[in-house]
Amino acid sequence: MSKSASNGPTIRDVAKRASVGLATVSRVINGSAPVADETRNKVLQAVAELKYSPSPTARKLSLGKTFVISIIIPFFTRPSFVERLRGIDSIMANSDYDFIVFNVETMEKRDHYFSSVPRPDRSDGVIIVSLPTRSEDTELFRNKRVPVVLIDTQHPSLTSVTEDSVQGGIDATQHLVELGHTRIAYVSDILHDPLAHNYTASRNRLMGYRHALERTGIPFNPTYHCFCHHDRPTTRAMMREVLTRPDRPTAVFAASDTQALGVMEAARDLALRVPEDLSVVGYDDIEIAEYVGLTTMRQALFESGKRGAELMFQLLDGQITTPRAECLPTDLIIRNTTCPPQHPA
Repeated sequence: MSKSASNGPTIRDVAKRASVGLATVSRVINGSAPVADETRNKVLQAVAELKYSPSPTARKLSLGKTFVISIIIPFFTRPSFVERLRGIDSIMANSDYDFIVFNVETMEKRDHYFSSVPRPDRSDGVIIVSLPTRSEDTELFRNKRVPVVLIDTQHPSLTSVTEDSVQGGIDATQHLVELGHTRIAYVSDILHDPLAHNYTASRNRLMGYRHALERTGIPFNPTYHCFCHHDRPTTRAMMREVLTRPDRPTAVFAASDTQALGVMEAARDLALRVPEDLSVVGYDDIEIAEYVGLTTMRQALFESGKRGAELMFQLLDGQITTPRAECLPTDLIIRNTTCPPQHPA
């Protein structure tokens, strides 16, 4: 039995049936170069008659592509990152591409992936989520000649999609100010930790928070800026101490819904009612936020992942030739965790 018979039809069988060369069959299948209509039809007819299916490996080799997009992302199981990945997947699922996720939990892993993942033989493009890039990183990417798109972070040398965290911080704080609160705490990730979930975003939201206070004449109180690792238990423990101070805040703006939930747990531990005794505003609008009635800043998590994937394909298709920076809007979603203070200062 011939190899063709035992393993299915080959490209040589198609070429023989259509009476054309191997290169012509390859051009028709891959669409890599123009072919006369009559010849194209002969090849397609041969493909149909033989029920020929091109080898994925052979197709990749013939096009010089991997058909893989790499995603470098920190702590990808956290709710907001899951939403961004869902957005990426919504675009990738309708393409010929697969994606591989590289989870970053240490600076060593970040540096390793930044240097090893952007390689033409490993992936056709790289999407980096929420990890700030330095100039030396962008130079490395440029030398590797692999397109890079940033999501939730930006660099002038790279195409990116972000949300307006400064304005989001202003809107969240302004909502509390308009309710009559003057003792407003801000809870964020650790600002000097580049692997923190909201490293850059936390800084920008702090800027917005301070701007909103300043323009309404409320002095910034450094003791009201509380920061910790991005999780509910750590936030809960920290806020139990903050909420027992004599001048405890009457409202808290948290840089993430996860930390806002920790604030609410701390209030419950101390028998403080939300929102009567403590108003709480979060950020992200993850799925559980609606369930618990959390007032929050909604950012387009799913949409940012989706847009990042779209920008990647535009780069691969040559539609983008210079770095493009896009910024998605945020919206204040008022639910049940904010109200005027019972005893205004």
